[in-house]
Amino acid sequence: MVINKFILFGSPMALLLVATTLGFPSPAVAEEKPASPKAYTETIPETTVSFNMVAIPAGEITIKGKSVKINPLWVGKTEITWDEYDVYLLRLDEGINDKNDAISRPSRPYGAPDHGWGHNAFPVLHIAYPAAQQYCNWLSLKTKKTYRVPTEAEWEYACRAGTKEIDKKKLKEYAVFGVEQTQMVGKKKPNAWGLYDMLGNVAEWVTGADDAGVLAGGAYKDKAEDVGPSARAEFSADWQMRDPQTPKSKWWLSDCPFAGFRIVREQ
Repeated sequence: MVINKFILFGSPMALLLVATTLGFPSPAVAEEKPASPKAYTETIPETTVSFNMVAIPAGEITIKGKSVKINPLWVGKTEITWDEYDVYLLRLDEGINDKNDAISRPSRPYGAPDHGWGHNAFPVLHIAYPAAQQYCNWLSLKTKKTYRVPTEAEWEYACRAGTKEIDKKKLKEYAVFGVEQTQMVGKKKPNAWGLYDMLGNVAEWVTGADDAGVLAGGAYKDKAEDVGPSARAEFSADWQMRDPQTPKSKWWLSDCPFAGFRIVREQ
């Protein structure tokens, strides 16, 4: 067999063909590894509103005595702010042909849900767990990516960022707590993985083992001992005491200004 060396020279496939033809062991051909996931910025279609997602590595966490493996994730750099939620709430993304949206939208809240504490770049308040889930469904439909509320294990894994214990002496550097209202997101220090306000400010909805929503991390009004990666608050009827509706709203928690959320996306 005659091989045209000018055509094949230097090609990995050429080396393989020559080696096979002459009876030599096949040389190893390096395989290209997929690129590692990167942080990115997402702009909500039909708007100028954007948000940032941080890439989180795979790992494992022990939570409630059970070891849980965590797949690589993108996690919202901050809690969902009014800038983002207003697009969904007020239909700011709708064009001429979007009048029949397949995803339901929240009812209008009673009064000003931000309490006048701050709107642009401030975390959303009074959000019910089903509303957080529905926001993720809407965002997924808009962006063609799958966003969702984090599981309890995913959230705590991202919150701890590879650390076992939180230094309470330095908590004020990272968390908004022991105050009368929320603050603008991203003003404290981020954790080791670049996530802001994982603790304090608003407590964040996560999906528990029984698929029920649980608030994690503690909130602006809490004491230091009640703020941390393992801090949890289960839904209470008191959170909707002033809601006059029967049944109560599935969108808003009238007496729970400390309930917010952040989103994740699987890699």
